[in-house]
Amino acid sequence: MPESRLASQIAAALRRERGSRLLTQQAVAELAGTSQAAVARVERGDRIPSIPLVERLFAALGLQLAVGVEPLDSHLDARMAELAARPVADRIDDLRLDRFLDRLGDVPHLLAGSTAALLQGAPVPVEAVEIALRWRDSARFTAWLEAAYGQRWNARWEEFGGLRLEPEEPGEHRWRTRYGEIRARLCDELPESIEVRHGDRSYRVVPLLQVELTDPRAADLLRRHRQRQADGAAGDQPRDGQATRRAEGAGSVR
Repeated sequence: MPESRLASQIAAALRRERGSRLLTQQAVAELAGTSQAAVARVERGDRIPSIPLVERLFAALGLQLAVGVEPLDSHLDARMAELAARPVADRIDDLRLDRFLDRLGDVPHLLAGSTAALLQGAPVPVEAVEIALRWRDSARFTAWLEAAYGQRWNARWEEFGGLRLEPEEPGEHRWRTRYGEIRARLCDELPESIEVRHGDRSYRVVPLLQVELTDPRAADLLRRHRQRQADGAAGDQPRDGQATRRAEGAGSVR
């Protein structure tokens, strides 16, 4: 069945609001008078659910849907504009990155993907802490995941759980832990890194150029950011007639 952007947005909103209230799918189902399987189907987002069901689910959380329209992709542009206006330190706090890294401890890693881009000043959305790991450290990482009550992303059911934690096992390298979501890129050796500093903390990160070469999602966001910058710069340039009028006006000021 073709993927529906609306179904994905409803699924993401329901997962986010349920998670913020620390409710299980079963608890929401009981509040809404439906089954846990029905909640799971909506949260997978692979098909458009019925409107009455969606309304009941959000009502169970004390919420209601609001309908609006927008130009295609404007939501992402607006989000990136919002991020560009915020200090990097605030965005680091939003991600709870320092807390996460303190808990990760001595597992060898580099910050990668969109997380690395954020730390280098790019206003790209970051949904999870992204790291690069060596394959030979995977056992240490698995032990950390177990201690952090990790659950692995199950692409078949589009939810966390039901898969073995080990990175060697088939599946996306994406886990939910008690400290937040983490995504990993496994490699034989860690790539070259640079050090960036924010406040009193230093971070080892994959340089932006390497991020673009190895992470398609982050690369798309970075290209979009540069295009927005270029469009903004072009919009600031006056046309010839405008420049002449401005120069004439400036000359008339006494």
